[in-house]
Order: sequence, then C-alpha cells, then structure tokens
Amino acid sequence: MTAIQIINREKLSERKFLLENVDYKKPDNSGKLIDMKAEVYHRPDAAAVLLYNAAQQKFLFTKQFRLPTFLNNNETGYLVEACAGLIDEGETPEYTAIREAEEELGCKVTNLKRVGGVYTSAGGITEFVHLFIAPYNDNDERGDGGGLPDEGEAIQITEMTYEEARDSLREGKLNDAKTVMLLQYYFLFC
Repeated sequence: MTAIQIINREKLSERKFLLENVDYKKPDNSGKLIDMKAEVYHRPDAAAVLLYNAAQQKFLFTKQFRLPTFLNNNETGYLVEACAGLIDEGETPEYTAIREAEEELGCKVTNLKRVGGVYTSAGGITEFVHLFIAPYNDNDERGDGGGLPDEGEAIQITEMTYEEARDSLREGKLNDAKTVMLLQYYFLFC
C-alpha cells in the first residue's frame, strides 16, 4: 500500500485550537495516488463518563447550552449529555473523566471502567473521545457540581431513570453522540 504524503499545511487560524488546510496525496482503491485537500481542526482529545446507579436504575447527566447545536437548528441549544471534558496537558483520560465528574456532577468517582473510544467527526476534527462508565449511589459524598463558572459553564445536573433514558434513545430525544454510544453500551453489555 502506498503511503499518505502530506504536501502542504496552511494555518488558517489558531485562536483557540489550530485550524489548517492540508494538501495531501492518498492512494485510491487501485493504489494510484490522488491529490486531496482537507480542512482540519486540531482539537485535543477528551474523556466522557456515564454515571449510573444500578440499585436505583438511574443515570446522572449534564444539561448545558451548546452554541454550535443552536446554530444548527437545536431550538434551545441545550443538550443532555454524559459529563465530559478535554484532556489537559499531562493528564490521563482516566484522570480527566474523574475530574469532570466532580466538576460537572459533584460526584467523586472511584470505580471507573473504560469501555472504548471514538473519533467524533473524523472527516475534519482530530478529537478522540475516551469513553467510560462509573457507578454512583445516593450515599456518595457529593459536591455542588455545575461546572466551572470561570469557563462559562452553567451546567444543570439531570437524573434520568433507565426507562426514561431508554425511551429517550428510542424516540431520538438524545442528540449527543458520546451519550448515545455510552447508553447503548450500557444497555447492551451491563
């Protein structure tokens, strides 16, 4: 197989993360190299964790405003999501999942299980999301959660029964990809 060849990289922006145009060559199905162009947004990797309470048959989610969804016809701009965040330099995905659960949901996670990972939009974004599940119960020590105000976070903590989550999945009411995948994993394998 012929290797991918990067021909040129042009920086378009680096306001928050690098956005660039990349000219490259890749083989077609016959092995012939073809010229390609792509716009690539270099987002850091992230970690997401679905918190579940098996005894009470409940999940704990965040609900927060997401401007890109509002700009793409989500009437309110709010999404119900598994908690998640970008992996800071020097952090492991596990550490990030634990940190985000405490910051966003007020839960101290101690029994984290990695269940996979996914590229969120492989055609144009470098971000890879590490997926985890973790138990919580009503007796756990809980903080306030709600996210970090200095980052503009105003997160609502939302609890949903297994039945409500299953119905929301079936009816297409949950629109966040990582959350849909984590719930599908949970209902299939746990």
